Parts: sequence; C-alpha cells; structure tokens
Amino acid sequence: MGKTVWIIAGEESGDTYGARLAAELRQQSPDIRLRGMGGRAMAAAGVELLVDSTELGVVGLVEVVRHIGVFIRVFRLLVAQAIETRPDTVVLIDYPGFNLRFAKRLHQAGIQVLYYVSPQIWAWKRGRRHRLAAWCRRLLCIFPFEPDYYADTDLDVRFVGHPLVGILREKRKPELRRDDTLVLLLPGSRRAEIERLLGALVATAVELSKRKPGLRFVMPLPRTSLADMARQHLEAMGSEITLPDIRIEVGHTHEWMQQATAGIAASGTVTMEAAILGLPLVSVYRVATLTYLIGRLLVRHLSYFTIVNLIANDLVFEEFMQGRVCPETLVPALEAILPGGSRRQQVMAAMESAVASLGGEIDVSAEVARNVLELAGETSSPPKIS
Repeated sequence: MGKTVWIIAGEESGDTYGARLAAELRQQSPDIRLRGMGGRAMAAAGVELLVDSTELGVVGLVEVVRHIGVFIRVFRLLVAQAIETRPDTVVLIDYPGFNLRFAKRLHQAGIQVLYYVSPQIWAWKRGRRHRLAAWCRRLLCIFPFEPDYYADTDLDVRFVGHPLVGILREKRKPELRRDDTLVLLLPGSRRAEIERLLGALVATAVELSKRKPGLRFVMPLPRTSLADMARQHLEAMGSEITLPDIRIEVGHTHEWMQQATAGIAASGTVTMEAAILGLPLVSVYRVATLTYLIGRLLVRHLSYFTIVNLIANDLVFEEFMQGRVCPETLVPALEAILPGGSRRQQVMAAMESAVASLGGEIDVSAEVARNVLELAGETSSPPKIS
C-alpha cells in the first residue's frame, strides 16, 4: 500500500497549488492516497475531501470572528480524523490563521508536517517563525527573500520557486493581443471585497472614460454569484449616473489579462498574476475599519502592501488603501500606466525583473512533491535549491 498524504488548503490559491501538487504526487507515486481540505480544483485532482473549503477564504479579523463557529467545527473534525487515521505526512498550504494551530495539534499527536507557502512573517507576527520551527519538519517558501527570515531557527527552510510562474506560463495564448482601449476592473474574488471596492472602481471608470472616451472596461469575476452581485451594483449605480461600457464576465481572467492594456485590482494574488502576464496595475485595498485599525498597530515596518512591490523593494504598482481608494487618486494613477503614460515603460520593466526573481524554469509542483515524498519515507532527500 502507498503512503497517505493530507493536503490542507483554505483559500482559492491554496486549492490551485494543492491540486497541482496532488497531480504531481500521483505522477511520482501512483499508489499514494490523498485526503484533506480544499475546493473544486483539489477534488478534481483526486483528493478525497474531508472538508470543502470553498467558503472558508474570508479576509480580515472582523470577518473571521463572524465565522468562528464554522472554523472550530472544521478544526475539530480534522484533528479527530488525523489522530484516528495517522497520515504519513500532512502538507499545510498557506492559510496561517488555521494551519498554524493545526500544525501544533498534529505535532502534539506525533504526525509530521510540511508547510508549503510561508506565512507572511516579513509583514507581521514575526514570532510565528519559532512556532513553525517547533511544529514543522520542513518549510517550502515561494519568495526568494523568505528563508533569511528563519535564519535564527533550526527549521529546514527551502525556496522552491513561485507556483504561479509555471501555472500562468501554461496559460499563455500567443494568439491573444493587447488592446490599447481595454482596461480591467478586478474588485476581488470574495463578496466582502466586491462590496467595498466595486463602487470606487466603477466610479473611476466613469471619470476615466470622460477623459478618454474610447476606453472599454471588463470586470472578470470567478463565480456566477459574484457576477450577479456586481450586475446588481451596476444597475443601482446606472440609475443615478451614466456608466461607460463595463462588461462583466465569469472566469477567463487570465485571458483578459493577456488582452487588456492596464487595470485596477484588489491587492492579493491577482497582482502577482498580472505581473507574470505582463499587465500593469493599480493596486487597491479596503477592509472593515476595525480590521484596518488593528492592522495598523500590528504592521508598522512595511513600505508596501502589494506583493509585487515587496519583491522588487520598489513601487512597481501604485497602491492605495482605505479612503484613498477613490477616483481622485485612481484616475491619474491609471492614466500613468496606459499606453504613452509617464510610468508605463518603467512598470513594464520592473514587472519583468520581479518575475525573473521567482524561480525561472523551476518545476515548483514537482519540487514540492519530491520534498513531500521524502518526508513520507518514499524517496531519498531531494537537493536544496537554496
């Protein structure tokens, strides 16, 4: 019988990474049994889902408190199942609020943990590195600067490259061409993000189209329910003001990123996707006021909140937070990255440089799978990339 490996992912990006890891594990070890927590992608990849995490990807301290009962039930279920069935290795993908607590319980039960995608200790809660070192056998990082943050621990930390580089390389379509009149509006993949950002993004489109009447706008959203929600918002706004051509699409975000000339996006994984696909952005961020105020107390030493800027250690994508997410700031920032804009060439070059530092031609999922199987006892230790 093959080994049993659990993969635990709580957000859409983790579900994607988990699915690719699952496929690679089956390629390298056909008899392996895969179980865990994830979404549609992991289920399609053959992972037996103990918990469907589709609706667990909430953002912000206030939002987490509202869902605390669900998290507690899921946590207790997974702990009980892990203790009863004792998987050979558990892979925890990102999602630190949940996964760090789960790592502790697994460690207490004598079940080994591999953590894939480091918590953002470079942003806040740096003390978490010592907990990771105590509870995990190995940590696989996706940003090249992260291993240095664990230098004062005994944790086995390895940079494996960023999985999005390979994922999006496969999704490039050479036949797609940039349209200098097409701008993307990307308000996020969660209901709370859309509620907080859509109005400001649409208002920005209204003002920008007055200055540049030939522009068209597309808003790709990941699910039909979110698209319906966005249409309702547009209908309400359209009853009060004249809206430009805004097309709402379900899915195909990466294809639109290869066709648009610029965009505005909620800060998050989408900004990395845009950089990899060569789309200049303006990055925006809004959360509940209480979440923001608490965050300001906890995060004091970062110059930027957009990951592309952190990788480059420079302002690649202009970024705006909370009350500054408004047409008065977003319109000139967008104009600067449109064709002929004052920052466009600088942003294009900076995106390319940032992406080049993320691992180049590394097959990230294959590298992660080799690490997992080594810990599970199926293979000898893979060499460190860094």
